[in-house]
Amino acid sequence: MKKIEQQYLTGERALFHAKDMSIHYTTFADGESPLKESTNIELYHSMFKWKYPLWYSKNIALKQCILFDMARAGIWYTDHISLTDCIIEAPKTFRRATDISIKNVTIPNADETLWHCDGIKMENVVAKGHYFAMNSSNIIIDGFELVGNYSFDGCKNITIHSAKMLSKDAFWNCENVTVYDSFISGEYLGWNAKNITFINCTIESLQGMCYMDNITMQNCRLLNTTLAFEYSSVDVQINGNIDSVFNPISGIIHADKIDQLILEENRINPSNTEITLGELKNVI
Repeated sequence: MKKIEQQYLTGERALFHAKDMSIHYTTFADGESPLKESTNIELYHSMFKWKYPLWYSKNIALKQCILFDMARAGIWYTDHISLTDCIIEAPKTFRRATDISIKNVTIPNADETLWHCDGIKMENVVAKGHYFAMNSSNIIIDGFELVGNYSFDGCKNITIHSAKMLSKDAFWNCENVTVYDSFISGEYLGWNAKNITFINCTIESLQGMCYMDNITMQNCRLLNTTLAFEYSSVDVQINGNIDSVFNPISGIIHADKIDQLILEENRINPSNTEITLGELKNVI
Protein backbone atom coordinates (compact mmCIF):
# COMPACT_ATOMS: atom_id res chain seq x y z
CA MET A 1 0.00 0.00 0.00
CA LYS A 2 1.47 3.35 -1.05
CA LYS A 3 1.91 5.85 1.81
CA ILE A 4 1.41 9.61 1.49
CA GLU A 5 2.35 11.80 4.46
CA GLN A 6 2.00 15.50 5.27
CA GLN A 7 1.09 16.66 1.79
CA TYR A 8 -0.84 19.80 0.82
CA LEU A 9 -2.87 18.91 -2.26
CA THR A 10 -4.74 21.39 -4.45
CA GLY A 11 -6.54 21.37 -7.76
CA GLU A 12 -9.48 19.37 -9.06
CA ARG A 13 -9.23 15.57 -8.70
CA ALA A 14 -5.87 15.74 -6.90
CA LEU A 15 -5.81 11.97 -6.33
CA PHE A 16 -8.43 10.91 -8.83
CA HIS A 17 -8.88 7.16 -9.11
CA ALA A 18 -6.39 6.52 -6.28
CA LYS A 19 -6.03 2.90 -5.20
CA ASP A 20 -4.43 1.12 -2.24
CA MET A 21 -3.17 4.22 -0.41
CA SER A 22 -2.48 5.10 3.22
CA ILE A 23 -2.75 8.88 3.63
CA HIS A 24 -1.45 10.60 6.80
CA TYR A 25 -1.52 14.22 8.03
CA THR A 26 -2.50 15.45 4.58
CA THR A 27 -4.62 18.46 3.62
CA PHE A 28 -6.89 18.39 0.61
CA ALA A 29 -7.27 22.12 0.00
CA ASP A 30 -9.08 23.95 -2.83
CA GLY A 31 -10.03 21.66 -5.66
CA GLU A 32 -13.15 19.55 -6.17
CA SER A 33 -13.35 15.77 -6.01
CA PRO A 34 -9.83 15.00 -4.73
CA LEU A 35 -10.49 11.29 -4.14
CA LYS A 36 -13.25 10.63 -6.62
CA GLU A 37 -13.52 6.98 -7.72
CA SER A 38 -10.90 5.88 -5.19
CA THR A 39 -10.58 2.33 -3.82
CA ASN A 40 -8.98 0.85 -0.69
CA ILE A 41 -7.97 4.13 0.96
CA GLU A 42 -6.99 4.71 4.59
CA LEU A 43 -6.87 8.28 5.89
CA TYR A 44 -5.37 9.34 9.23
CA HIS A 45 -5.24 12.84 10.78
CA SER A 46 -6.12 14.38 7.41
CA MET A 47 -8.34 17.29 6.37
CA PHE A 48 -10.74 18.00 3.52
CA LYS A 49 -11.39 21.68 2.77
CA TRP A 50 -13.24 21.59 -0.56
CA LYS A 51 -16.27 20.01 -2.16
CA TYR A 52 -17.09 16.42 -3.10
CA PRO A 53 -14.02 14.68 -1.62
CA LEU A 54 -15.22 11.04 -1.73
CA TRP A 55 -17.63 10.29 -4.54
CA TYR A 56 -18.06 6.87 -6.16
CA SER A 57 -15.43 5.40 -3.81
CA LYS A 58 -15.11 1.94 -2.26
CA ASN A 59 -13.50 0.57 0.89
CA ILE A 60 -12.59 3.82 2.64
CA ALA A 61 -11.54 4.30 6.28
CA LEU A 62 -11.06 7.69 7.98
CA LYS A 63 -9.61 8.04 11.49
CA GLN A 64 -9.21 11.36 13.29
CA CYS A 65 -10.01 13.30 10.14
CA ILE A 66 -11.96 16.52 9.55
CA LEU A 67 -14.36 17.53 6.79
CA PHE A 68 -14.50 21.32 6.98
CA ASP A 69 -17.55 23.35 6.02
CA MET A 70 -16.64 23.64 2.34
CA ALA A 71 -16.20 19.88 2.02
CA ARG A 72 -19.97 19.80 1.58
CA ALA A 73 -21.78 17.03 -0.23
CA GLY A 74 -18.66 15.10 0.65
CA ILE A 75 -19.47 11.39 0.53
CA TRP A 76 -21.94 10.41 -2.18
CA TYR A 77 -22.45 7.12 -4.06
CA THR A 78 -19.73 5.49 -1.93
CA ASP A 79 -19.74 1.90 -0.66
CA HIS A 80 -18.16 0.52 2.53
CA ILE A 81 -16.84 3.54 4.40
CA SER A 82 -15.99 4.04 8.08
CA LEU A 83 -15.31 7.21 10.04
CA THR A 84 -13.88 7.01 13.57
CA ASP A 85 -13.05 9.90 15.90
CA CYS A 86 -13.82 12.44 13.17
CA ILE A 87 -15.49 15.84 12.86
CA ILE A 88 -17.82 16.46 9.93
CA GLU A 89 -18.47 20.19 9.77
CA ALA A 90 -19.81 20.02 6.22
CA PRO A 91 -23.54 19.68 5.48
CA LYS A 92 -25.12 17.20 3.09
CA THR A 93 -22.58 14.48 3.83
CA PHE A 94 -23.55 10.94 2.72
CA ARG A 95 -26.02 10.60 -0.14
CA ARG A 96 -27.01 7.31 -1.78
CA ALA A 97 -24.10 5.60 -0.03
CA THR A 98 -24.07 2.06 1.39
CA ASP A 99 -22.42 0.20 4.26
CA ILE A 100 -21.54 3.19 6.45
CA SER A 101 -19.95 3.01 9.91
CA ILE A 102 -19.71 6.19 12.02
CA LYS A 103 -18.15 6.02 15.51
CA ASN A 104 -17.26 8.83 17.91
CA VAL A 105 -18.16 11.47 15.34
CA THR A 106 -19.43 15.04 15.75
CA ILE A 107 -21.55 16.62 13.01
CA PRO A 108 -22.29 20.24 14.03
CA ASN A 109 -23.94 21.11 10.69
CA ALA A 110 -25.85 17.96 9.83
CA ASP A 111 -28.46 19.48 7.52
CA GLU A 112 -29.54 16.97 4.87
CA THR A 113 -27.04 14.39 6.08
CA LEU A 114 -27.38 10.63 5.39
CA TRP A 115 -30.03 10.83 2.68
CA HIS A 116 -31.10 7.76 0.70
CA CYS A 117 -28.41 5.58 2.29
CA ASP A 118 -28.53 1.89 3.19
CA GLY A 119 -26.73 -0.05 5.90
CA ILE A 120 -25.77 2.53 8.52
CA LYS A 121 -24.13 1.87 11.90
CA MET A 122 -23.65 4.78 14.28
CA GLU A 123 -22.05 4.74 17.73
CA ASN A 124 -21.58 7.79 19.94
CA VAL A 125 -22.59 10.35 17.32
CA VAL A 126 -23.55 13.96 18.09
CA ALA A 127 -25.34 15.90 15.34
CA LYS A 128 -27.13 19.20 14.86
CA GLY A 129 -29.16 19.88 11.73
CA HIS A 130 -32.52 19.46 10.04
CA TYR A 131 -33.66 16.56 7.83
CA PHE A 132 -31.18 14.05 9.24
CA ALA A 133 -31.23 10.60 7.58
CA MET A 134 -34.15 11.04 5.19
CA ASN A 135 -35.28 7.96 3.23
CA SER A 136 -32.48 5.74 4.53
CA SER A 137 -32.78 2.09 5.57
CA ASN A 138 -31.25 -0.58 7.79
CA ILE A 139 -29.92 1.72 10.49
CA ILE A 140 -28.42 0.65 13.85
CA ILE A 141 -27.62 3.38 16.39
CA ASP A 142 -26.14 3.19 19.89
CA GLY A 143 -25.45 6.46 21.68
CA PHE A 144 -26.87 9.40 19.71
CA GLU A 145 -27.58 13.08 20.34
CA LEU A 146 -29.51 15.11 17.79
CA VAL A 147 -30.78 18.68 17.74
CA GLY A 148 -32.68 19.15 14.48
CA ASN A 149 -36.18 18.79 13.10
CA TYR A 150 -37.68 16.34 10.56
CA SER A 151 -35.24 13.53 11.35
CA PHE A 152 -35.51 10.02 9.87
CA ASP A 153 -38.36 10.93 7.52
CA GLY A 154 -39.27 7.98 5.33
CA CYS A 155 -36.74 5.57 6.87
CA LYS A 156 -37.12 1.80 7.21
CA ASN A 157 -35.69 -0.76 9.63
CA ILE A 158 -34.17 1.35 12.41
CA THR A 159 -32.92 0.29 15.85
CA ILE A 160 -31.85 3.02 18.26
CA HIS A 161 -30.39 2.68 21.77
CA SER A 162 -29.62 5.46 24.24
CA ALA A 163 -30.54 8.55 22.23
CA LYS A 164 -31.39 12.12 23.14
CA MET A 165 -33.32 13.81 20.35
CA LEU A 166 -34.76 17.32 20.20
CA SER A 167 -36.55 16.87 16.92
CA LYS A 168 -39.92 18.09 15.69
CA ASP A 169 -41.62 15.71 13.24
CA ALA A 170 -39.19 12.87 13.94
CA PHE A 171 -39.88 9.44 12.38
CA TRP A 172 -42.53 10.60 9.92
CA ASN A 173 -43.50 8.07 7.23
CA CYS A 174 -41.22 5.44 8.81
CA GLU A 175 -41.58 1.69 8.92
CA ASN A 176 -40.16 -0.84 11.39
CA VAL A 177 -38.52 1.34 14.05
CA THR A 178 -37.53 0.31 17.60
CA VAL A 179 -36.18 2.86 20.07
CA TYR A 180 -34.79 1.84 23.49
CA ASP A 181 -33.84 3.84 26.58
CA SER A 182 -34.12 7.23 24.91
CA PHE A 183 -35.47 10.76 25.39
CA ILE A 184 -37.33 12.47 22.54
CA SER A 185 -38.81 15.97 22.58
CA GLY A 186 -40.61 17.34 19.55
CA GLU A 187 -44.07 18.07 18.19
CA TYR A 188 -45.96 15.67 15.93
CA LEU A 189 -43.80 12.62 16.56
CA GLY A 190 -44.19 9.68 14.21
CA TRP A 191 -47.08 10.72 11.98
CA ASN A 192 -47.97 8.34 9.13
CA ALA A 193 -45.50 5.71 10.37
CA LYS A 194 -45.97 1.95 10.65
CA ASN A 195 -44.69 -0.61 13.15
CA ILE A 196 -43.01 1.76 15.62
CA THR A 197 -41.93 0.60 19.10
CA PHE A 198 -40.64 2.65 22.04
CA ILE A 199 -39.22 0.77 25.04
CA ASN A 200 -38.16 2.49 28.29
CA CYS A 201 -38.41 5.92 26.65
CA THR A 202 -39.43 9.38 27.83
CA ILE A 203 -41.26 11.42 25.22
CA GLU A 204 -42.60 14.97 25.03
CA SER A 205 -44.75 15.62 21.98
CA LEU A 206 -47.70 17.87 21.15
CA GLN A 207 -50.08 15.81 19.02
CA GLY A 208 -47.58 13.00 18.97
CA MET A 209 -48.06 9.47 17.63
CA CYS A 210 -50.99 10.27 15.32
CA TYR A 211 -52.04 8.62 12.05
CA MET A 212 -49.86 5.63 12.93
CA ASP A 213 -50.38 1.98 12.14
CA ASN A 214 -49.28 -0.23 15.02
CA ILE A 215 -47.47 1.87 17.61
CA THR A 216 -46.19 -0.02 20.66
CA MET A 217 -44.91 1.63 23.84
CA GLN A 218 -43.53 -0.38 26.77
CA ASN A 219 -42.60 1.15 30.12
CA CYS A 220 -42.61 4.68 28.69
CA ARG A 221 -43.41 8.09 30.12
CA LEU A 222 -45.17 10.93 28.28
CA LEU A 223 -44.42 14.48 29.42
CA ASN A 224 -46.60 17.43 28.38
CA THR A 225 -48.09 15.24 25.68
CA THR A 226 -51.48 16.36 24.44
CA LEU A 227 -53.88 15.09 21.77
CA ALA A 228 -51.94 11.86 21.43
CA PHE A 229 -52.75 8.83 19.24
CA GLU A 230 -55.30 10.41 16.89
CA TYR A 231 -56.38 7.81 14.31
CA SER A 232 -53.64 5.41 15.46
CA SER A 233 -53.77 1.72 16.27
CA VAL A 234 -52.02 1.38 19.62
CA ASP A 235 -50.61 -1.01 22.19
CA VAL A 236 -49.13 1.31 24.81
CA GLN A 237 -48.21 1.05 28.48
CA ILE A 238 -47.48 4.46 29.98
CA ASN A 239 -46.07 5.12 33.42
CA GLY A 240 -47.60 8.22 35.00
CA ASN A 241 -49.92 10.72 33.39
CA ILE A 242 -51.04 11.39 29.81
CA ASP A 243 -52.34 14.95 29.44
CA SER A 244 -54.82 14.06 26.71
CA VAL A 245 -55.69 11.25 24.30
CA PHE A 246 -57.65 12.04 21.12
CA ASN A 247 -59.55 9.55 18.97
CA PRO A 248 -57.35 6.44 18.89
CA ILE A 249 -58.70 4.10 16.25
CA SER A 250 -58.06 0.73 17.94
CA GLY A 251 -55.92 -1.19 20.42
CA ILE A 252 -54.95 -0.91 24.10
CA ILE A 253 -53.93 2.08 26.20
CA HIS A 254 -52.81 1.60 29.79
CA ALA A 255 -51.75 4.56 31.90
CA ASP A 256 -51.77 5.55 35.53
CA LYS A 257 -53.90 8.55 34.65
CA ILE A 258 -55.35 10.39 31.63
CA ASP A 259 -56.38 13.98 32.26
CA GLN A 260 -58.58 14.26 29.18
CA LEU A 261 -59.89 11.45 26.98
CA ILE A 262 -61.61 12.57 23.77
CA LEU A 263 -63.53 9.86 21.88
CA GLU A 264 -65.77 11.24 19.11
CA GLU A 265 -68.24 8.57 18.07
CA ASN A 266 -68.90 10.25 14.73
CA ARG A 267 -65.22 9.82 13.84
CA ILE A 268 -64.08 6.57 15.49
CA ASN A 269 -65.59 3.55 17.24
CA PRO A 270 -64.64 3.99 20.92
CA SER A 271 -65.26 0.28 21.63
CA ASN A 272 -62.29 -0.64 19.41
CA THR A 273 -59.87 0.77 21.98
CA GLU A 274 -59.46 -0.76 25.44
CA ILE A 275 -58.41 1.84 28.01
CA THR A 276 -57.30 0.91 31.51
CA LEU A 277 -56.05 3.35 34.09
CA GLY A 278 -56.01 4.31 37.70
CA GLU A 279 -57.69 7.68 37.46
CA LEU A 280 -59.68 9.48 34.74
CA LYS A 281 -60.36 13.21 35.16
CA ASN A 282 -62.36 14.19 32.13
CA VAL A 283 -64.03 12.24 29.34
CA ILE A 284 -65.50 13.96 26.27
